[in-house]
Amino acid sequence: MIADIVFIGLAVTLLISAVLAVWLKNVFYNALALILCLFCVAGLFIYLNSEFLAIMEIIIYIGAISIAIIFAIMLSRPMFQKYEKREIKKISRSIAIGGFLFLGLFKTIHRTQWSPHSIEGDYSIAALGRMFLKESVLPFEVVSLVLLVAIIGALVISNTKDSA
Repeated sequence: MIADIVFIGLAVTLLISAVLAVWLKNVFYNALALILCLFCVAGLFIYLNSEFLAIMEIIIYIGAISIAIIFAIMLSRPMFQKYEKREIKKISRSIAIGGFLFLGLFKTIHRTQWSPHSIEGDYSIAALGRMFLKESVLPFEVVSLVLLVAIIGALVISNTKDSA
């Protein structure tokens, strides 16, 4: 009985927050409604006895993607400010660097011999955590460097010529 009430509450909150995420006029409120919607999805995963998916939903979608969206909204230029004219030299340099990075990643992915990790039938959160933090430390370090670069990039973008 209580489980049914919780499920109905999560489902109704999920539907309302999904509609609000699309319908609201303020982009910041859209992002907050999206976060609420994703929390409800994580709650539904818990209801379905899939705790790992619920935790991944919270960590990846709410903890990373939604917060990145909010940072992008807060660091973006207000609509009333004039935009500086873009220089062709900077655009071509950016495209060239992005192309070289994409080409390097593409070659690395195709030349690497990928072998799946085995956790020997134990799919608990503890076993996955041990595998990620003992055997696969490099992906976590790479993610932390990517987040550091993103934060530094956001600070550089937010720095305007008018501020001293």
